[in-house]
Amino acid sequence: MAVTDDTTKTPDGASTPPAEDRADERAKTAADEDAAPVVASEPLAPPEPRGAAAWGGPLVVALLAAATYATFSVLQWRRFESPSWDLGIFTQLARRYAHVEAPIVTIKGDGFNLLGDHFHPLLTLLGVPYRVFPHALTLLIVQGLLFAASVYVVGRHAVRLLGALQGTLVGAAYAVSFGLVGAVAAQFHEIAFAVPLLALSLVALLRERWLAAALWAAPLVFVKEDLGLTVAALGLVLWWKMRGRDTQRPSLGLWLTGWGFGWTVLSTAVLIPALNTQDQWDYGSRIDVGAIVTHPWTAITLLVDDGSKVVTLLLLVAITGFIGVRSPILLVALPTIMWRFYADNGYYYGHTWHYSAVLMPIAFAALLDGVLLARRSPRGWLRRYSFAAAPVAVAVAAMLVPQLDVARLGRPDDLWAQSSRAVEARQVLATIPDDAVVETDIGLMSYLVDRTNVFYVGNTGNPAPDYVLIDQYGGGWNPAPNDAAQDAQDRFPGTTFRIVYNAGGYQLAQRTS
Repeated sequence: MAVTDDTTKTPDGASTPPAEDRADERAKTAADEDAAPVVASEPLAPPEPRGAAAWGGPLVVALLAAATYATFSVLQWRRFESPSWDLGIFTQLARRYAHVEAPIVTIKGDGFNLLGDHFHPLLTLLGVPYRVFPHALTLLIVQGLLFAASVYVVGRHAVRLLGALQGTLVGAAYAVSFGLVGAVAAQFHEIAFAVPLLALSLVALLRERWLAAALWAAPLVFVKEDLGLTVAALGLVLWWKMRGRDTQRPSLGLWLTGWGFGWTVLSTAVLIPALNTQDQWDYGSRIDVGAIVTHPWTAITLLVDDGSKVVTLLLLVAITGFIGVRSPILLVALPTIMWRFYADNGYYYGHTWHYSAVLMPIAFAALLDGVLLARRSPRGWLRRYSFAAAPVAVAVAAMLVPQLDVARLGRPDDLWAQSSRAVEARQVLATIPDDAVVETDIGLMSYLVDRTNVFYVGNTGNPAPDYVLIDQYGGGWNPAPNDAAQDAQDRFPGTTFRIVYNAGGYQLAQRTS
């Protein structure tokens, strides 16, 4: 007699439980999956694009960004807009490096070595493009290209993580972020070199290429002295991320932290004072460290005691799609936030100018890391939000664009229009011969540094110049002198000057004896 049971045979001979038992097992498995934490292998991420889809979108965005930055800079230059004296300063520096000379920048003072102001030896690289194209506009184009390179780096990794469309949009959001756009409008600063280095380092960190992350971060200490603290913070995050993952270099992050902190101490305590005319680091007095130490609660309150500071912090978090706060990478921004907000200079607090440029690679790296961490979260709502975080970041960036300087490109009567004083500006510049010694304000300073020896009119100890040029409307005066010749004679006793040009708010006085 045959013996029967409730099992069935599969084609390979294996037995299968009854249907009702299989249903119970499926229900039990589903319940177990809901209760288990999400792991990295869970297919929450879109497949990584291959071929042209992987790099095409980021490359197009980077090229458009480069064209946008360059167009803005050229139009701003054509309108004779000078936000500050910094472009003139760095152009003098590039001119010195192009001829393999010490960076003596007379705009800062007679015989002033700019390495005694800030520690930025990496700017020697500016000497190469400036030697080929000896023009202040060259520095603006170089900065735009460096920023655009970081756009590609960030966008390319965003595509890896989010897919072609969403990743490309994140790259575009980064390109028009308030930090980069503000830096372009503020003209050249040394942080132009820091932005791509940070982007390369942080993307390598996200890809768990630990040594590459450290090597890209290390040169930041030669861009500006405070970036050593940023390198130190990045080293700590690197060490945290590496725990138990790389037994060959377990202390790499700590070494990077020591490298960054050591160079900050060395540059501010030894190198800068040694090259400074006053034997000091001029910016150290802007932070009252003693008051913070004796009143430690101010370390927190000083971060939010001004409306501009609060807005900057909110914008920084918002452009990460708010999910960046989950990532330890956002802590890399802390040194920059602290020195800016602890200082007694209100220009540091806001989100405009160039001060937030170095925060942009950090913010977008934190966004991408936050998305990755949220995908692996045991919290269902956070896993679901990981799909929305990048679109939120893109929406925030898009909403900010009309409030930023880049929006001027969309107004024909603004940046595209000629300055009402363009004719007079060209005429007064043409009156000054090459190699003359010129004392001037910030108005047309950047237009003279390529071919004359420029001193800033606000400094004491300048030699008697051949010409004094005053911009009564845009030179930064409050108020401007009514008679440039008389003002020059008062400041340089024993000399005589006469007005040789006076139109459009420009006064040019020539020394006659």
